[in-house]
Amino acid sequence: MNLFVETFLFLATLVYSYLEAFVKLFVPVRRKSVSGELVLITGAGHGVGRATALEFAKRQSRLVLWDISKHGVEETAAECKGLGATVETFVVDCSKREEIYSAAEKVKKEIGDVTILVNNAGVITAADLLSTQDHQIERMFEVNILAHMWTTRAFLPAMMNNNYGHIVTVASAAGHFVTSFMVAYCSSKFAAVGFHKALTEELSTLGKDGIKTTCLCPVFINTGFVKNPSTRLGKILEVEEVVEALMEGIVTNQKMVFVPSNQSVALLLERVLPERALNVLKKMTDVKFDAIIGQGSTQ
Repeated sequence: MNLFVETFLFLATLVYSYLEAFVKLFVPVRRKSVSGELVLITGAGHGVGRATALEFAKRQSRLVLWDISKHGVEETAAECKGLGATVETFVVDCSKREEIYSAAEKVKKEIGDVTILVNNAGVITAADLLSTQDHQIERMFEVNILAHMWTTRAFLPAMMNNNYGHIVTVASAAGHFVTSFMVAYCSSKFAAVGFHKALTEELSTLGKDGIKTTCLCPVFINTGFVKNPSTRLGKILEVEEVVEALMEGIVTNQKMVFVPSNQSVALLLERVLPERALNVLKKMTDVKFDAIIGQGSTQ
């Protein structure tokens, strides 16, 4: 195929895609059912993980809940069982590859094939780079991105065999926009977003169109992990509104879920505005939170 024909096809596809997007503004989006699906959620003992488990429980999904906290994951399980869901719990430290693989084998042998995997577990340290200790940096990468790879490698083969499943990556706005005093955290979340995009592309290349992917990217959430966050533009999110957007993204097979949705506009502006203008815009936004500043002790 020559370059002229390829260019024509590209332009035709571009016009068709815009027309399709316009029509979809007036057509209700088809939503899939998650009833009966085997859903595994990491970091299910609190915050977004717990709220997501409760939403799946309301939709009659079967649940497998992982968390490093036995008390937290059992509390979540009790609430989900109160909604009529069947629930199995595992205490798993997602910073440890061996624990992930071991727990995954038990799930596959004793419960069945996971059809929806929600990689939600995450950790954060808010400090400047020199005050962030080596073990904190390592743990952020172990939990925020490497764990996603280990869980996906464990449960993807069955999805591939059946050409069916859904992999959810809980990332962050910090995977698209940088923030001072979060160098390691932003780096790990950029990696999580990259993982989602690369996995999505690879599944498409392999023709596995039955395996869907969704990436969640919220701004600061009121979970207590970041102390006293504030911003002049927008607001600090509540867990419930983030999970509502996530569930909508899952049942409608959205690839990228921004909360709030205007982040997509900000992402476009970052790519087209001059650096000087972007700096002014960042000052207007004025994102703040309590962070450690200064050379930290390694003791």
